[in-house]
Amino acid sequence: MIAIGIILLVIGFVMGISILWTLGIILLVVGAVFWIMGSTGHAVAGRRHYW
Repeated sequence: MIAIGIILLVIGFVMGISILWTLGIILLVVGAVFWIMGSTGHAVAGRRHYW
């Protein structure tokens, strides 16, 4: 999810498409939250860790 967010950020920045930029930021933030929750030991979506 973090990788897709970064890819969308880059594509949105290069092509000037603001919706891709916004979606990239959202996916990046959600992916980072899942990663932090998983690394602290909280179960995320039924898993003990999240990649």
